[in-house]
Amino acid sequence: MILANVFCLLFFLDETLRSLASPSSLQGPELHGWRPPVDCVRANELCAAESNCSSRYRTLRQCLAGRDRNTMLANKECQAALEVLQESPLYDCRCKRGMKRELQCLQIYWSIHLGLTEGEEFYEASPYEPVTSRLSDIFRLASIFSGTGADPVASAKSNHCLDAAKACNLNDNCKKLRSSYISICNREISPAERCNRRKCHKALRQFFDRVPGEYTYRMLFCSCRDRACAERRRQTILPSCSYEDKEKPNCLDLRGVCRTDHLCRSRLADFHANCRASYQTLTSCPADNYQACLGSYAGMIGFDMTPNYVDSNPTGIVVSPWCSCRGSGNMEEECEKFLRDFTENPCLRNAIQAFGNGTDVNLSPKSPSFQATQAPRVEKTPSLPDDLSDSTSLGTSVITTCTSVQEQGLKPNNSKELSMCFTEEAGACGPQELLLETLAHDQYHPRE
Repeated sequence: MILANVFCLLFFLDETLRSLASPSSLQGPELHGWRPPVDCVRANELCAAESNCSSRYRTLRQCLAGRDRNTMLANKECQAALEVLQESPLYDCRCKRGMKRELQCLQIYWSIHLGLTEGEEFYEASPYEPVTSRLSDIFRLASIFSGTGADPVASAKSNHCLDAAKACNLNDNCKKLRSSYISICNREISPAERCNRRKCHKALRQFFDRVPGEYTYRMLFCSCRDRACAERRRQTILPSCSYEDKEKPNCLDLRGVCRTDHLCRSRLADFHANCRASYQTLTSCPADNYQACLGSYAGMIGFDMTPNYVDSNPTGIVVSPWCSCRGSGNMEEECEKFLRDFTENPCLRNAIQAFGNGTDVNLSPKSPSFQATQAPRVEKTPSLPDDLSDSTSLGTSVITTCTSVQEQGLKPNNSKELSMCFTEEAGACGPQELLLETLAHDQYHPRE
């Protein structure tokens, strides 16, 4: 009798395991959490190959065309399409920033997810794949260039934002794309129109998307001890064209404009996902990931929502989009909350300060050893302006190339104005004078 019971028990377990392993058991909702991630372009191709998914997706696109969200959600046919699509690869798809068909990928993502949210969400889920990598190597480079652990007197005299511009000039791709956006953003169209802002934004997006972070982050998040350095940092994106305008729009209106564009909407959602202040983590950043926050911040440059430093304060880091909460009416509280995500965000502030100081995430703020750090690889000597001789050989380390202008002094040149804004009293220089000096100095002294 006992043997019979044991046999029955074993038979039951065997049948149970067989049923769990059968393909039919993996159909339906149980599969939802097991699908491998796929980008939305590929997910769309998979959906198109399956008749039920394809027809439901066409129905959803018709529901979204020319109708507001509430009308669509009230439609039973649209709801049925959404229910089917939530079990398709389209529901879990994500995009990679800078991918070849990024805009198409984002359009597919929002066609699904705009139908799943009711009303205007304050925070929207990011359509981009999570950033799991860290900035360890770049942080260590930043610590060397910022002078952490070096002679404090020499470090205090350094202009790390100027050093970052010099390092960019030593890389052909960085130098080319930086020269391109400087030329476009600084080109006056007419006395009434300072520049072509649309082209300026496009050139800035190309720079931050195509140049490695070891160059772009150092220019954007360099640490400063004086106003001349901080003003250079503020002028990185040429704010007179890319950032400032005659009047500041309301921040919620600016957000509304941004959300009408799939790319801008995606970058803003990604910023909120990766830089939203978290009080359950050591660094105040989600998952203590500084790279995700800094990358999301840089990803918004080149849109109407472009953020920038609000002043030339060398130590008090405050960034904001070009907007205010005036005229918010009964939405003022929501507007102020949105604006504080930039101006009073401990995650963003800590990430910028940590990068400028060369402090890696999850580590105590101490100097990494010099031996453990590799200098940026320079494959060949970059081309220099025709009127500048290159008789001196480049050193094996970028550190020797990027010594401070205050330490060596400016080389003689034909313009008396070039030495005005890099003295200890450079904080007195106006933004336009400093910008002109900055561009001229980078052009004629790239290896100073």
